[in-house]
Amino acid sequence: MMVAGVVWALVAGVMLGLYALPEKYTKAFKYENTWGLFFNLTMFLVPLVASYLLLGGLEVFGMVETTIIWKMAIASVLWGTGVMMWGKAINHIGLSLGFSLFIGTVILVGSVIPFFVNGVPPGNVFITILAGLVVVLAGVVLNGKAGLAREQDEQASGDEATKEQGSMLKGIMIAVIGGLLATGFSFANAVGAGPLGEAVASLGLAPWKTAVAVMFPIFISGGVVMGLYFAQQLSQKKLWGEFKSAHFGANFLLILVMAVFHYAASALFAFAASKLGDAGNTVGYAIFNATCVMTAIVSGLLVGEWKKASARARGYLYAGLVCMVAGIVVIAVGNGLG
Repeated sequence: MMVAGVVWALVAGVMLGLYALPEKYTKAFKYENTWGLFFNLTMFLVPLVASYLLLGGLEVFGMVETTIIWKMAIASVLWGTGVMMWGKAINHIGLSLGFSLFIGTVILVGSVIPFFVNGVPPGNVFITILAGLVVVLAGVVLNGKAGLAREQDEQASGDEATKEQGSMLKGIMIAVIGGLLATGFSFANAVGAGPLGEAVASLGLAPWKTAVAVMFPIFISGGVVMGLYFAQQLSQKKLWGEFKSAHFGANFLLILVMAVFHYAASALFAFAASKLGDAGNTVGYAIFNATCVMTAIVSGLLVGEWKKASARARGYLYAGLVCMVAGIVVIAVGNGLG
C-alpha cells in the first residue's frame, strides 16, 4: 500500500508539473483561444464527467447544507481568478518560473489558512510549519531573482521573443498575485472537506473520493469567472474566428490533455494519500508538491526557456528549487507532528 501511494503521488506531481507543456505546441491559436478552451474543458467538462463516473451522479451535494456550498463557491471565485492569472504568468515567464512562483505562493499562504478555519495547532507543529514556510519563501525570492537575471541575459542577447512577451517583473507579479488568490482553494477545501466527506461515507464510497466531491463546486464556481473573462476577451479582440483554424483538431487534443492532467493530478493525489494512510497528508504532500515543481522546472529547461540565461541566473533557479523542496519537506514533517 505504501509503495503504491508513493508511486501515485509521484504520478500526480508529474501530471501537474507537465499540464501546461502542450500549450507550447498549439498552432495558430492566440493566448485567449488556448487558455479559454482549456479552462472550459478543465473547469466544466472534465469535473462533470469525473463526478458522474466516480460519485455515481451529483446526489452527494444535496446532502450538504447550502451555506457550505456557498462558502466554497465564493472562495473558489478567488481561486479561479488566481489560476487564470497562473496561465497568463506561464505565457509571460515560462513553465519553470510560472510553476515555482505560483506553487510557492500557494504553499506559503495555503498552509496557514487551515489554522484560521480549524484553529492553531500545538506549538511544535506550528513552529515547524512556520520554519518550512520561511524556507519556501527563500525559494520564491530566489526564483524571482532567477527570472530577473534571465531577463537581463535575454535582453543582452537581443531576444525579440522576450520583448514581445513583456517584462519579467510583470510576469512574476502576475504569478505571485495569482498564487495569493488561488489559496481560496485551501479555504474552500477546509470548509467543505468535512461535510462532503461525511456525505461520501454515507453513500458507501471510498474516502479518497471526498476530493472529487470537494473539487466539483470549486472547479465549477472558479470556472464561471474564467468563462466570462475569456468570452469577453475573445469578443473584444475578435478572436472567435481563430477557432476555425485548420489546426483546431490537433490543438483541441493538446488542450484536452492539459485539462485532464490539470484535474486528474488533484484526484490522483487524493487517491495516493488514501493509500499512504496516516502519512498521506505528510509524505504524500511533500512528494506531490516537490515532484510538481521539479517536473515543471526540468521541462522548462528541456524546451529551452533558459538557453540564453547565464550561469548566475540558472544558479538562482537551482537554489530556489532546493529551498522549495526542502521547505515542502519541513512543512510535511510539521503536519506529521500533529
